[in-house]
Amino acid sequence: MLAKRIIPCLDVDKGRVVKGVKFFQHRDAGDVGECARRYEQQGADELVFYDITASHEGRDLLIDVLRDAAENVFMPLTVGGGVRTLDDIRAMLNAGADKVSVNTAAVKDRNLIREAALRFGSQCIVLAIDANRVQKDGGEFWEVTINGGRTPTGIEVLGWAEQGARDGAGEIVLNVMNADGTREGFDIEMTRAVSEAVGIPVVASGGAGCPEHMAEVVLEGKADAALAASIFHFGTYTIQETKQLMADRGIPVRQ
Repeated sequence: MLAKRIIPCLDVDKGRVVKGVKFFQHRDAGDVGECARRYEQQGADELVFYDITASHEGRDLLIDVLRDAAENVFMPLTVGGGVRTLDDIRAMLNAGADKVSVNTAAVKDRNLIREAALRFGSQCIVLAIDANRVQKDGGEFWEVTINGGRTPTGIEVLGWAEQGARDGAGEIVLNVMNADGTREGFDIEMTRAVSEAVGIPVVASGGAGCPEHMAEVVLEGKADAALAASIFHFGTYTIQETKQLMADRGIPVRQ
């Protein structure tokens, strides 16, 4: 088993780190640069940075905030929010991002993932999927949403993940809205289904309440990495505590 990654996520709104519940009811969680430095010191494997209102507001990602974060850390940095074109992806990479995460724009332009992978390499391109369990035609439907979870698309999650992998995405971040910010655990069923459907790494997101949840999602959900925000931002647990518990469970992690 390859080493599993522990990834803190910085949701950024108006230049500040925030955290909400099911994508809404946000509260302030600190300065971007300070959070980035703290997680580097704790031994995070990567850092994910999302400008959560850029796509909804139809504006570009805050490049200066990204550049500040990139100058403060040496671990890999994934960024997203406000991506619309190949030029946007290039600007983020030039500002210090190692990988660029695309969600809304990939739905609106079905050629974007493929063209970006060809231009910059699959290792730079992440397909982010904001998934929602909804009722449709008398049964449950796993639906892709865009614009920060505000807009349903009618697209089915598994098919969309498979398409992203075929188009050249190097990784998928699966964020299940129903679990996001609840601290009740990841959506193991959906994470496992996506992980089994694609041949690329899957990062589980949404619902982490304790290190045990992160261990469960990599063991039972077959995720390659676990992402969390609330439990790290507000000091409930540290990266080191999480990695130690996972190591105690026999899960390989980078120390």
